[in-house]
Amino acid sequence: MKYTILLIGGGGREHAIAQSISQSPRCEKLYVAPGNAGTKGIAFNIALDTTNFKTVHEFCTSYHIDWIVVGPELPLVQGIYDYFKDTEIDVIGPSQAAAALEGSKSFAKEFMATMDIPTARYQTFTQETLSDGIKYLESHPTPIVLKADGLAAGKGVLILEDRQEAIDELKLMLGGKFGEASQTVVVEQFLSGIEFSVFVATDGTDSVLLPEAKDYKRIGEGDTGLNTGGMGAVSPVPFFDASLQEKVNKRIIEPTLRGLQKHDLDYTGFIFIGLIMVDGDPYVIEYNCRMGDPETEVVFPRIESDVIDLFEAMVNKTIKSHTIAIKEDAAVTVFSVSGGYPGKYTKGIAMTIPDHPESCHYYHAGTQAIDDTIVTNGGRVIAATAFAADIPTAMRRAQEAASLIRFEGQYYRKDIGMDLLQYLPRA
Repeated sequence: MKYTILLIGGGGREHAIAQSISQSPRCEKLYVAPGNAGTKGIAFNIALDTTNFKTVHEFCTSYHIDWIVVGPELPLVQGIYDYFKDTEIDVIGPSQAAAALEGSKSFAKEFMATMDIPTARYQTFTQETLSDGIKYLESHPTPIVLKADGLAAGKGVLILEDRQEAIDELKLMLGGKFGEASQTVVVEQFLSGIEFSVFVATDGTDSVLLPEAKDYKRIGEGDTGLNTGGMGAVSPVPFFDASLQEKVNKRIIEPTLRGLQKHDLDYTGFIFIGLIMVDGDPYVIEYNCRMGDPETEVVFPRIESDVIDLFEAMVNKTIKSHTIAIKEDAAVTVFSVSGGYPGKYTKGIAMTIPDHPESCHYYHAGTQAIDDTIVTNGGRVIAATAFAADIPTAMRRAQEAASLIRFEGQYYRKDIGMDLLQYLPRA
């Protein structure tokens, strides 16, 4: 059977997903809302208010959509799955209640505590319990991690070395610094280790493990400066060996799936599990209820089998008998961003993008096509993903591909993947 699909989103993640979908012989037609200059070449970009589910439903009915694949978290947290649950249109994504794993940090922490899933110790505070929060911080070891409970566009996590600064920030957050997102604040133990992410496709009962990845959030080389939406990613992760994978599966993935069933959480889609390895053991930093960005730009290209078969297994609740083929090649992506990002930046700057070099691909994120010109349309503009038999070669190719892109103010990190070289076998 062939499917007509609506993919929601307009970033590099959606371009990578769109590319995989468009390559399937089972794709009848693909629409992307809103899409970008990259998806324009492989799908039909649609201007659609994706948080207005009535409008989305009208479009889906008019264009005979079979599936909605949701890229970003907001429509999921707002309940797009629930809206379409009793229609003939299937949504690849969790229910609103299940999406609280990402939409509420305190809910996720309580979920993990219930299922005995390893994570950092924590306490939650509101404006009503601010005085308790201040007392708690006065004796809390540093660094101190403060997390806005709700969605804060990637800006709601602070890691602070100074207790007084942490107290001041707690007051600001509970006072509305991040709006409704910080009406509740999670104060968390700081864990020291190396971070990585695993991704599973699930039908709510069983799951398939996708390629793992490591992303790089800081704007500056050496992981310095402000947090961003992600400056690059690498897959596979060389320290994610069979032993660590077994620990992640037994201690985290399996109890997460049991927790979905225990709490009666309807989940058809992807679970992104952000992890940190501390002394060889994995701890959960966060859940996301969708694929990550820029991780998708290295994960999806490594999936060799048909992704529509994977979507179908999720929708039909047959993941238990489904397998995927993964390419052995390593993938490295390097994001070019606008000057000034993640602070103020200018949009509408003309870009020069060459044909992608051999074993490379450009995934558009903040781009827009105006007539025959592609211009910048966001902070994170375009990702150069390269493939090779080994990580060092993929790193070099990704850097070379990024250097061929041209636009005023362009910046990209030149150290993506460098920290992983220590885990590779010595020649």
